[in-house]
Amino acid sequence: MELVQRLTSTRRGTIALATIAALLAGASILVYLNNYRHSVNAQGAPATVLVAKQAIAKGTPGASVATNEWFTTTTIRQSQLVNGAISDPATLRGRVAIHDILPGQQLTTADFAVGANTAATSLTKTQRLINIPLDSAHGLIGQVNAGDHVDVFAGFNVVKVDANGVPVSGGQGRAVLKLIMQDIPVASVNKNANGGSTNVSLKVTDLQAEDLAFTSDNGKLWLVLRPPSGAKPVPPRLVSVETVLLGIPPTVVQRSFGGR
Repeated sequence: MELVQRLTSTRRGTIALATIAALLAGASILVYLNNYRHSVNAQGAPATVLVAKQAIAKGTPGASVATNEWFTTTTIRQSQLVNGAISDPATLRGRVAIHDILPGQQLTTADFAVGANTAATSLTKTQRLINIPLDSAHGLIGQVNAGDHVDVFAGFNVVKVDANGVPVSGGQGRAVLKLIMQDIPVASVNKNANGGSTNVSLKVTDLQAEDLAFTSDNGKLWLVLRPPSGAKPVPPRLVSVETVLLGIPPTVVQRSFGGR
């Protein structure tokens, strides 16, 4: 204490004490920085990992996970990485989830196994696959192949309906045709070796699948092959004997059935 008082009583002593304090502070900072550097090095460099942002069910195709972006890309320290952590969404292609994955869980190669390409693995979101039995003429059998795109026409015998959609009593059915779908991918064509109808698999939306199923059971379907590129959409219109032979506008025919 007396030494401190003697040092602070003179200008030279005060400077000496300030210098010692500065050296001690500098040494403390160096020790802290050194410890921090060792801590950072121990944790490893930053690394990128895919983390599930929603539940992913067992059997989900990795392609669906990648396409729908059911993950977030997060940067963490290498020390926090799970073994086999996936950083590139392309790694998920051709793989299938082998168990349920919870939200917030790192995606790893152990979560996905290489799986065979099945019909289900090619579908995402609202896509559906439906088989339509068609004869050679209506299905262009022998000309339509997997990978082609087609337009779909539906034909029915229609009777006039009232404002409530109820068929008018005594109304006579009239044949009509309409383009109901365009640019539909053909997934496969399963030819019947014994002749008869052939199943054509089309990749459609869930709502289109309903329309196709109903038309297949209650009406008639036609497939029309599209060019591989450059095809333009066509406004759908009602086709009937009046539009083909008499030149009556489709909207007039539609209203004659009670349509709007």
